[in-house]
Amino acid sequence: MKGVLLVNLGSPESPTPKDVKPYLDEFLMDKYVIDVPYLLRALLVRGIILRKRPEESAHAYAKIWWDEGSPLVVLSERMQAKVKPLVNVPVALAMRYGTMTIEKGLQELHDQGVTEVLLFPLYPQYAMASTLTILVKAEEIRKKKFPNMTFTDVPAFYNKPDYIKNLADSIQKHLVGFDYDHLLFSYHGIPERHIRKTDVTKSHCKIDGSCCNTPSPAHDFCYRHQCYETTKQVIKLLGLPEDKYSLTFQSRLAGDKWLEPYTDVEIDNMPAKGIKKLAVVTPAFVSDCLETLEEIAMRAKEDFEAKGGEEFLAIPCLNDDDEWCQTVSNWINDWAK
Repeated sequence: MKGVLLVNLGSPESPTPKDVKPYLDEFLMDKYVIDVPYLLRALLVRGIILRKRPEESAHAYAKIWWDEGSPLVVLSERMQAKVKPLVNVPVALAMRYGTMTIEKGLQELHDQGVTEVLLFPLYPQYAMASTLTILVKAEEIRKKKFPNMTFTDVPAFYNKPDYIKNLADSIQKHLVGFDYDHLLFSYHGIPERHIRKTDVTKSHCKIDGSCCNTPSPAHDFCYRHQCYETTKQVIKLLGLPEDKYSLTFQSRLAGDKWLEPYTDVEIDNMPAKGIKKLAVVTPAFVSDCLETLEEIAMRAKEDFEAKGGEEFLAIPCLNDDDEWCQTVSNWINDWAK
């Protein structure tokens, strides 16, 4: 019997330091997120970051928290609820971090008699710290708990025509009535070394401005290429000229060289360049979360206005958009035939 496991990032149980701390510990101690030797990672995370970050992050989570709970979890559950009636196989939901574990999701499918699982990481672009860690964790659990299960995983869907159309349509819908000067595509940042680590050719990815435009097998696993390709294809559907949009990377950590240009730096500079009305879309996520609701819709908006910006529009993620849920169900049905 076939079944599907949708997997998203995760969330603390509540916006309190007590619940944020173990969540951050699990997240930041993941060797695919902070990819340094264990002892150094433990020193960084448990010796430095977790001394201050839980309180700061709890404050940020509190600003976006809904009555129903974490926006990312609630929106993921709404999406799951819409997809379920459109498919003929069981659909479970899990999170990579937090209490809605992948093991619980697989157990739910197992209890329904599922032996063939479609692993569906809810990330359009492939990255070590998102897609890969889900696949590795799921395989670890399968070997220990569900040895009779088999997995098929959904590849990065950054350039699938129906996803691109859903994203372009959503952007267009939310831009109605907003006379914007500029549309910014802000993707979650990753360290540059992650790009080189996922380069299957071990030589193509130089991050020099040309490698992402030169065809290569590396592109199947290159986050940077996939971000630029998503943007290029959406822009083609929207028919925007080159001077009307740009691409940046957000949420960097101090210390390493991360993908550039940086979202916060670019947004701060925009009003001085005559961009007074800014729209921002965040296509690295399919569900709104801390990085979209607090970092962009609140902090980036405040910074933009403080620098002289006049109007700021944060375009929501696809979330439980009907057309997006139909696309997801179509992919599932194609697999389940």
